[in-house]
Parts: sequence; structure tokens; C-alpha cells
Amino acid sequence: MPPRSLEPAGLVLVDKPAGPSSFALVRQLRSATGARAGHAGTLDPFATGLLLVLLGAATRLAQYLVGLDKRYETLLDLRSTTASGDLQGEALERHEPPTADELERRLAPLRGAVELRVPAVSAVKIAGERAYKLARAGVEVEMPVRTSQVHELELVDYEGGLARLRLHVSSGTYVRAIADALGGHCVELRRTTVGPFAVEDADPERIVPPPEVLPFLPLRELDGADAAAVRNGRAVVGAEEGRVRLLHAGRLLAIAAGDGEMLRPETVMP
Repeated sequence: MPPRSLEPAGLVLVDKPAGPSSFALVRQLRSATGARAGHAGTLDPFATGLLLVLLGAATRLAQYLVGLDKRYETLLDLRSTTASGDLQGEALERHEPPTADELERRLAPLRGAVELRVPAVSAVKIAGERAYKLARAGVEVEMPVRTSQVHELELVDYEGGLARLRLHVSSGTYVRAIADALGGHCVELRRTTVGPFAVEDADPERIVPPPEVLPFLPLRELDGADAAAVRNGRAVVGAEEGRVRLLHAGRLLAIAAGDGEMLRPETVMP
């Protein structure tokens, strides 16, 4: 039998509440299952919504999930900015909120390819140190600018300086940075989807099996000879291009990269 730490293996969809950190929920699942565990994209403590937690041998698949697009719903207070871009940060500036027309004008350049400054309270490393640690220590640093893809940015409601938005963004986009660019901060933030996974399907008791963890990748069922080759890290013949899930007898063997002629194992499961 495989080591205890590799089983159970799979993906758990968690609907994170406001308050605990993402790491706290990972620790809970690790303790409950006895398996190694890790998330595929953190949520701030004040935020709620979909958290992808990988268990056991499936933690090897995290690299294929962290880059997926995400959808959020957020409530912004456009009457003030904060140091962190959310309601937990130190207040920086209070001002009159924009009119509805002005808000629409501010939203327009935040759609498409957008350059946004990473918030000071973030896990980005600056000179080898996490930015949030530097911020807590009172060290001021120049935060980097990232290009994000904002596929959708919809104003759902706006009243009394409070704007409710729906967003569809590329991985690595900080909604708090969008709030700051609009002259406000996040009061509420909820992640509703990560790639093909939706918060409505969250169930902390269900473990999605490894073959189903990456449903957006095509799959190929191997015979015994090819399966043995893949287990040993050897390429097999295949006309597929791009990444492919390789299965044998219903079990996920590996993620391979195809060039139209050969499938070369990229991540082999234990």
C-alpha cells in the first residue's frame, strides 16, 4: 500500500468562510484525512468562496490549477482607500465617491489587459522577503506592476459610494488592486469559480478522484505496455498536442506533454 501521506488522494472543493486563513483550512483537512495537503491559490482571511485543496498524491497536480482564470463578486467602498486595499488595512485617504457616470469612466480602462500594482499586503517576495511581512514591519517598498487580463468587469449596483462588481480575471489578479485603482477598498470579496470548478459544488466531505482533478485536459487510456513505459518516465506514441491526462485501468498515471507524435511524461503520479 502507498504511504499514508499519499492517500486519500484527490481534490476537495471548499467554500471558505470569512475569518480563517486558507492555510488554516488546509491544516484542518490534513488533520482530518491524515494526508499531505495544499491549496491551489490562496484567499485573504476576510474573503470567502471557492478554495481548491489537493490531498495526498494529487498535490503534484497543483501546478496545473494555479494558473486558471477566476471569477469574483466584490463590494467596494469608494469613499476611502486603505493600505491593504481591504477593510482590514489602515485608512489612508477619505474622499467624495465618484458619481455613477464617473465610476463608469473609471471602469472602462480596467477591462482587457491592465497593468496593476501588486498590493503591499501580499505574498509577493521583495528582496527575498514576503511583502506582507515588510508592510507589517513598517518597511516601505516599491511594489511591482503586473499585467492582468480582466475579461469581464460588470457593475452590478452602485449606491452611497458602495459598488458591487462581478469580475472574470486571469490568475494572479488582485481584486484589491482594482479597488485601489478605483479609489476605494474591498469590503467583501467572494470567489465563485476557479476554472471549471464552481463554489456551488463545494463539499468538504467529497474528494474528487485524481483522474477528474484536471477535467479541462484531454485524456488518453493506455494499454499495459505503454502504462509501464510511462511509469518509468518514458515517452509513448501519441498524436495529441499539448498536455494530456494519461490513464490506465481508470487510474491517473501521469500528465504528459504531446507534440503531435510523442507523449512525454511531465508529472508522473506515484
